[in-house]
Order: sequence, then structure tokens, then C-alpha cells
Amino acid sequence: MRLLVLGGSHFVGRAVVEAALGRGWEVTVFNRGRETPVPGVRSLIGDRTAPGGLDALAEGEWDAVVDTWSAAPRAVQDTARHLHGRVGRYVYVSSCSVYAWAPPAGYTEDAPLVEGAAPDAGQTDYAHDKRGAELAAAEAFGTDAALLVRAGLILGPYENIGRLPWWLTRLARGGPVLAPGPRDLPIQFIDVRDLADWTLGAVERELSGPYNLISPQGHATMGALLEACRQVTGDTAELRWTDPSVVLDAGIEPWTQLPVWVPPDTDLHEALHRADVSRAVATGLTCRPVTDTVADTWTWLRSLGGSAPQRPDRPAVGLDPALEAKVLEAGSR
Repeated sequence: MRLLVLGGSHFVGRAVVEAALGRGWEVTVFNRGRETPVPGVRSLIGDRTAPGGLDALAEGEWDAVVDTWSAAPRAVQDTARHLHGRVGRYVYVSSCSVYAWAPPAGYTEDAPLVEGAAPDAGQTDYAHDKRGAELAAAEAFGTDAALLVRAGLILGPYENIGRLPWWLTRLARGGPVLAPGPRDLPIQFIDVRDLADWTLGAVERELSGPYNLISPQGHATMGALLEACRQVTGDTAELRWTDPSVVLDAGIEPWTQLPVWVPPDTDLHEALHRADVSRAVATGLTCRPVTDTVADTWTWLRSLGGSAPQRPDRPAVGLDPALEAKVLEAGSR
């Protein structure tokens, strides 16, 4: 198989590249050339937001292209139109954020969607940009050749958002750790490598249309995630499970200050951790244990000296140590 990856240097794109090379595919990457390419790929340089930025893609044919773009939809529209007729399948890595708020627990791919930005629109906000890009891909390639991968929370090696790296770094420091409860709170996430494997399998199966891509409900809990982090980082941390009301009353923001976690029985929890993924499971999705995701991310993080890369367009996540200490102290009285 001949695969074109738009990007291919960071997180999802890199995982897709490595998975494709592992399958023996011929891989081409197209990006700005700011990072050293993964060994074994053909590298094309260009910036699709600039005039003439797609010139390097003027020639060539591929069985599929994988696009992870998350800004102005018109960049996807321009690229999809440029590649139409020379690529068999357009794979767009989208997001469960494209569903209209608030999606009910157990929502499927048929749930109502945000209106979405026009395919030729500039950047607006994440959800509308992602939906606009979906429309752009489908507009150029049609519903039979556009695959829309609606990912949920993505974790694993190469993460440049900072969620799992923050927890690993925090537990590696040891001592009492504010663990937002309840301990058995169900969470859903997708290991980036499982996302890559399913996506390439979907290309081989010639799948099209939207798929929610995240672990099945019941795959993991907040307790399992943090316990795995504690064990892999040296077993020097003490997880102090704290009632959600205490966390919220302290002014701590779910998801951002305490990554991954959102309080139970809320619209936010149902949207982020209660999606139906039966369609993806029926087409080959398998998810590795949470312990593997945590251990492999820790190994990667240590190889970087403990400091993960950070996307410049995303805010840093994590809880200020002083606020954590204040809440823990109040809870011990």
C-alpha cells in the first residue's frame, strides 16, 4: 500500500507513519520540514496554508492519505481537491467534539452534529473547524471514499498535549497526590497506536463514513489509570482520593487542571467518556491495557529527559502545586 501522511512528525501522524512502516507500506510524508522525518519515509516539503504550498504534491499517486488537520477547514478543502483523482481514500482524523452539545450517554455516529464551518472557511473554533474539515473531505472524495475517524481522548507515546505526561511527572515526584474521585469512575481513551492500527486496517478494508474511535465503555477507570502511573514511576506517591465536590469547591477545573478527569453524572462526563464505539469494534478495533499505555508513555517520556513536547496552539495542562497542597491540607483536618 502507498500511504501519504499530511504531517507525520508528531503524535497521531507519527504513530500512523510508524504503524504503516511496520506493515511494510510505502510511506510519504508532507509537512513543513521542521522535524527530522521518521527513517524509511519519503519526505515532501510544503506549507498548505501558503501560496503554492501544495506544489510538492503536484505529482504522485497513493492508495490513501491521512490528514490530522485541526484548524481552518479550507486547508483540508484545498488539499483534498488537489489530491482528488490521485488518491484512493481520504482519511480525516476528526473528533467526537463534532457532536452537538450535549451528546447523550451512549451516543453513536448518528447523533446530531454541530452545524460546522463551511468547507472553505477560515479558522473559528475546534468543534466547528473539525466538522468543516469533515465536510471538505466528503465534498472532494464523496461518502464512499472519505473515512472520518472521530477520535475521543488520545493518549500514548508522543503525546504533545500534556495530559498523561503531566500525571506521570506528578506521580514521579512522589508524596501525597490529589486523586479526583471516585476511584471507579469510568473513563474512555484511545492509545494513539491503537488508533493508528485501526485506521490502517480501515484503509485495507476500504471503509468509509464516520466512526467513533475510543476505547469501549468499561475499558478503564480513573483509579486504574492513576494506579498504573504510580506503579510505573517508582511507587513513591500516595494517591489521596478526593470527593468530586471537594475538588470543584476548590475552584479546580476538570479536564484542564486535572487532565482526563471530569466529574461523574455530568454532561461533560457523558460526552467525553460515554461514547458508543460498537461500529469501530465490529470493524476491528482492539485496545491495549491501560498499563501498557502508561508504561510505554513513561518510557518515551524518560527518553526525552522527562519533559514532553507541547503543541504551541494548546494551553498547558496541570494543577499548580500550591493549590494541590492547599486542598490536601484541608482534607486532612
